[in-house]
Amino acid sequence: MKNLLYIFALWILISGCQQNSTNMFTIQSPDTLLEVQVFLTNSGQPAYRIQFNGQALIDTSFLGFDLKDQPSLAKGFEVIGSGNYELDDTWEMPWGEKRFVENNYNELILNLQETESPKRKLDLHFKVYNDGIGFRYEFPEQEGLKEVMILNENTQFKLAGDHKVWWQPGDWDIYEHLYNTSKFSEIDALSKANHPDLAQTYIPENAVNTPVTMKTADGLYLSFHEANLTNYAGMTLKVDTINLSLQSNLVGSERTDYKVKRSLPCNTPWRTIQISETAGGLIESDLIVNLNEPNKLGDISWFKPMKYIGIWWEMHLGKSTWAYQGGKHGATTEHARELIDFAAANNIGGLLVEGWNTGWEHWIGFEEREGVFDFVTPYPDYNLEEVVEYGKEKGVEIIMHHETSAAPRTYDEQLDTAFSLMHSLGIHSVKTGYVGKIIPKGEYHHGQWMVNHYRKVLETAAKYQVAVNAHEPIKATGIRRTLPNAISREGLRGQEFNAWASDGGNPPEHLSIVAFTRMLAGPIDFTPGIFDIKFDNWKKNNRVNTTLAQQLALYVVIYSPVQMAADLIENYEGQPAFQFIQDVGVDWEQSRVLNGEPGDFVTIAREERNTGNWFVGGITDENERDMVINFDFLEEGKVYEATIYRDGTDADWDKNPTSIDIEKLKIQKGEEYKLWLAPGGGFAMSLLAQ
Repeated sequence: MKNLLYIFALWILISGCQQNSTNMFTIQSPDTLLEVQVFLTNSGQPAYRIQFNGQALIDTSFLGFDLKDQPSLAKGFEVIGSGNYELDDTWEMPWGEKRFVENNYNELILNLQETESPKRKLDLHFKVYNDGIGFRYEFPEQEGLKEVMILNENTQFKLAGDHKVWWQPGDWDIYEHLYNTSKFSEIDALSKANHPDLAQTYIPENAVNTPVTMKTADGLYLSFHEANLTNYAGMTLKVDTINLSLQSNLVGSERTDYKVKRSLPCNTPWRTIQISETAGGLIESDLIVNLNEPNKLGDISWFKPMKYIGIWWEMHLGKSTWAYQGGKHGATTEHARELIDFAAANNIGGLLVEGWNTGWEHWIGFEEREGVFDFVTPYPDYNLEEVVEYGKEKGVEIIMHHETSAAPRTYDEQLDTAFSLMHSLGIHSVKTGYVGKIIPKGEYHHGQWMVNHYRKVLETAAKYQVAVNAHEPIKATGIRRTLPNAISREGLRGQEFNAWASDGGNPPEHLSIVAFTRMLAGPIDFTPGIFDIKFDNWKKNNRVNTTLAQQLALYVVIYSPVQMAADLIENYEGQPAFQFIQDVGVDWEQSRVLNGEPGDFVTIAREERNTGNWFVGGITDENERDMVINFDFLEEGKVYEATIYRDGTDADWDKNPTSIDIEKLKIQKGEEYKLWLAPGGGFAMSLLAQ
């Protein structure tokens, strides 16, 4: 299957380099549109710049480190070796937005050494793809340097203009902020430092979290992120609004006076820039997964992408509670059996049960949360074994839930016991959670200590054939390629904010920004499918700020291999639009972005694996919009039975959100269909191959 070409171009050893042409190295993308120049300044400082199609994209930007108990790694380097490589490969995703991924790049490696004592060595790796670049540092094994304690990583991105930016603040603890849209020179992350609806937040600098997406005056789209975040601190990007530059600002810890500690040899994560002439090209980019190592788990057929329902939304509405005490406990055996029956009757493969295990009476708002949760002991009204067995009889898998209350040491102590229980019951997926301030005090969700905890959970889960859907997570950086039991994660302001946020919930533009920012990092467990848009029976001051048709579209637009039908099951009864949730796929042969503009609209078409069926979803912001869908992506000669779920003629996200029209017709390749999207609206379409 693989067509692998790996060419080793001559490894050149250069001794005693002077300030001459050997200090400038140029590498291009396979299509030659993207060019990176890597060089040493006259003072021996590593730097780079980037051009796209002959135009400056990143101006001269410097590289280096501040280290504890050592001089900075910044200047006084010479090049002692260099190498060029090419790779043209295709690899297969066990699940994903597409089956086959092209991995085609040109690579440059520079070996640097200080000219004066202590003559430390540092390597630079640059990979240039048609859809962007990735570069990282390597600390090679060397005499006199056994470990590094990094105070600051000084990686710079000097922009060539004052771009339009979709950003959220560089919070060390949470990604659950709304996105902001502004000129780069107007970014003010510190103004977002206090938020009444967030359980934890820490924003120490005018910095942004990644992915952060930009649009240049020439209409080029950029997104800055990182790939393969392993045993390192998460990276925020410090903003210099005067000089129009970003600089890496690693998440730290109050328990140490350094941000990263590593033994040599070691690599940093890849620093990435996705580059596209269209907004949709950012979504279609495979840069982040390509910069991760191949699958280390082998066959993971024990995990099946699926739709699921849950004992979850009802707690956010106040219908029931996670805690056993109080008489409104949601996770009962009887209720779980009721939901299993519904799932089995409606082509839904999983049931998430939250609040099943002891500890929920003391999980939030308590300073001492160590030892609160027991991950194997159910409440008296929930018979775990009975529920699992009943699910197996009906063909519905139980999804385990482990809320840690941000006490990861308690979870660490029970990992093997908890996953062993799951393995013995044939449960293959878990939703984890980390609500609250991290214990021990002084650690943050996105620092090296927690990055290593999240990875330990993932690796331990893999030993027991368990897939992980992490909430309050570390950011996605493509590790799903290497450890494909990393199936999904939250890492954004999700659907639940609509149920209780004091600021009115997620605005209509929210997900049209998310598709071009957070979703570039990896799958999102957003929990779509709310049909009772205003839920007046439960919370009159809260609501979902979309139309019903947009809730359907999200099953295609916002990607995850596990997709929740999040509403109360009684709200699906007798609703014709529920047919789309029953039909829609979750695992894809290929995906196409048909149109889009960050913050405005996006339409995505996806072909289901093994069936040839296509599903299309489109969403808009608060503005109504006419849209023409061209079906050039369909297979030639086939006729498809299309069912179109679109906003009714009187639909409006605020005034009439549940108005929906459903139409059936035949569609073939090359035909077009015109749609009107209501304010805050959308459409969903199933195209079943005949």
